[in-house]
Amino acid sequence: MEKIKINTAKAPQAIGPYSQAIKVGNFIYTSGQIALLPDGEFLNEDIKLQTEQVCINLEAVLKAAGAELKDVVKTTIFLANMDDFLVVNEIYGKYFTHEPARSTVAVKTLPKNALIEIECVAVV
Repeated sequence: MEKIKINTAKAPQAIGPYSQAIKVGNFIYTSGQIALLPDGEFLNEDIKLQTEQVCINLEAVLKAAGAELKDVVKTTIFLANMDDFLVVNEIYGKYFTHEPARSTVAVKTLPKNALIEIECVAVV
């Protein structure tokens, strides 16, 4: 089955040897997004601002792959601090209104000391 690399200038470029997303058949697998602007600037602010930017980045990557947030069937959220769970839920819920399956885990450290990272799988 053909694997198509997804790349868009409307989301931050990969900061390592990976793609923004890969499309295989009807499935789109995104790489984890942190609060980077498309120009590479890191929003080292609070969890609210970081969560908003992560969702905006995911939306841009999915659009480049021919999908929308409503096509997401599974997300994984990585949090630097599980105390941020309720705040993240509030913002996440504005973007993922269709309530895809989800896992949320606490991690010790994220790239650039981000507070949050989210990856997802979509079906189109």
